[in-house]
Amino acid sequence: MEENKMEKHVTVVASLQVGFSALGILAAIIVFVVIRNVWAIVDDYEAQRVLKIVAAWIPLFLIIISLPGLVAGIGLFLRQGWARILTLIVAALGLLNIPIGTALGIYTIWVLVQPETTKLFNPQPPEVTP
Repeated sequence: MEENKMEKHVTVVASLQVGFSALGILAAIIVFVVIRNVWAIVDDYEAQRVLKIVAAWIPLFLIIISLPGLVAGIGLFLRQGWARILTLIVAALGLLNIPIGTALGIYTIWVLVQPETTKLFNPQPPEVTP
C-alpha cells in the first residue's frame, strides 16, 4: 500500500522534472528568437557581433542546465536506478533556484530518500529456497 503511494510521488517528481526542463528549453528558444530579431534590426556592426555571441551562448547555457532534469525525469518514469541519483543531484542544485526550484528540490529530495522509494529502484530478487 505504501509503495503504491510512493510510486505516485515518483511519477509526480518525474513529471515536474520533465516539465521544468521543458520550460528551460522553451526559454532558450524564446531567448534565441528574440535576440535574433533584435540583431536583425540593429544597424551597428559591434552591437550585431555582441548579439550574435549572446544569441548563441545564453540559449546554449539554458539547454545545458535543462537537459539533466529532462533525462532524469524520463529515467524516473522508467524506474531506472541511475535516474534516482541524477534527480537527487539536479534537485540539490535546484535548491539554489529560489523559490520554485527550492520547493521542487525539497519535495524531490523528500520523495527520493524515502525507504519505500529506494525499494522501487532497487527491487530485491525473490528468495530461492533449495
